[in-house]
Amino acid sequence: MKASEIQALLDEPACRHNHKEKSGCARPRPGAAAGGCAFDGAQIALLPIADVAHIVHGPIACSGNSWDNRGARASGTALYRIGMTTDLSETDIVMGRSEKRLFHAIKQAVAHYHPAAVFVYATCVTALIGDDMESVCKAATARWGVPVIPVDAAGFYGTKNLGNRLAGEAMFKYVIGTAEPQAARAHPARIPTYDVNLIGEYNIAGEFWNVAPLFDELGLRILGKLSGDARFHEVQTMHRARVTMVVCAKALLNVARKLQEDYDIPFFEGSFYGVQDTSNALRDFARMIGDADLMARTESLIAREEAKANAALQPWRERLHGKRVLLYTGGVKSWSIVSALQDLGMKVVATGTKKSTQEDKARIRELMGDDARMMDDGSPKALLSTYHEYRADILIAGGRNLYTALKARIPFLDINQEREFAYAGYCGMEELARQLALSIESPVWQAVRTPAPWARQNLVGAILGVEAHG
Repeated sequence: MKASEIQALLDEPACRHNHKEKSGCARPRPGAAAGGCAFDGAQIALLPIADVAHIVHGPIACSGNSWDNRGARASGTALYRIGMTTDLSETDIVMGRSEKRLFHAIKQAVAHYHPAAVFVYATCVTALIGDDMESVCKAATARWGVPVIPVDAAGFYGTKNLGNRLAGEAMFKYVIGTAEPQAARAHPARIPTYDVNLIGEYNIAGEFWNVAPLFDELGLRILGKLSGDARFHEVQTMHRARVTMVVCAKALLNVARKLQEDYDIPFFEGSFYGVQDTSNALRDFARMIGDADLMARTESLIAREEAKANAALQPWRERLHGKRVLLYTGGVKSWSIVSALQDLGMKVVATGTKKSTQEDKARIRELMGDDARMMDDGSPKALLSTYHEYRADILIAGGRNLYTALKARIPFLDINQEREFAYAGYCGMEELARQLALSIESPVWQAVRTPAPWARQNLVGAILGVEAHG
């Protein structure tokens, strides 16, 4: 990957802040990959494509450290959950055998698993020794007739978010536009079917399955996804959609922008977290497609679903009203979860923005006001001091902050990719409210904050001893 190509990804034209005098995303700096390197980001973006064999070309540690690190779920095939690597040794590197090992690894994956395609991920080692991965992939495609796609996103290129974009570039260069979609089946209600794309939606904990039935009811066929519960053929046909929704803007905005430039497919940014944001996303699809009947049916569906959701959420709102939240996450969740929590009557006292775009921060200010506390420092000391300073009732963050909360004996809820519960859509909102209430109201917090019986006895003994000597 050339430096000029990396710089082009950092200067993403679709980002509004790139139109300012000082434009461009932050360039990679020493230590920037500590929270996830470019290789990690590329795998995050593409591993959920379920019928693809994903081969990590490098030492086995790269595969072990990144495999299955996201809770993305898929229906049917589970090929994406099989970790594959060329497992390069020092001898392979010194003797120049790494490209040969890659060719044989592709052969083995095709013969044993019969994948729809093979994705090959570069790592720091193979990029540094100069492996011509693209030529190997081209030769393997010609040999076995299965698309073999090189994903050049070595870890030292930069941050995890840069890796997301590099993965998107690989999809646009080698995959999107290489096949035509199948004819849509007739809708049971005999309404028109419109093809749409979803970008930056990963089906964490299967949460998009909460929303998918609404798309089916409206006649919105999800033609292509990047990449939750996706199939290779879906990604190939994304160029035939009518509208694209970008769920996580910082990850794959470059793909949405290129679909608009090359295929005239408009896009918008939205979220499925919270009642209002889910309704707005469905409205935006109908509005951008421009079908009056679809708009009317969408409003009817929204009215029905919001009534059901509000009825289900009412008892939870009574329990959660006025509770104060410290939210430390990034990307789309830095503002979409704020909206969902405010919908429950809770107050977000501060939110993390380390992985958020300028657009994400602008939305935070719209929701929380100009005085919104936005945190870049996610160290345990910073989180706990903010928690106590703002008298928060719960910390909502990623799994890496779990033990910080447990050691501090404060309520915690996992909101990131490792979670086990689905929070998207109308019914996902009820699940979010339930988990918040269970976490805040758990009797364990009172128990762990109370001194142990022997500690109380020692304290009483010490007091009595002082009085006796007094």
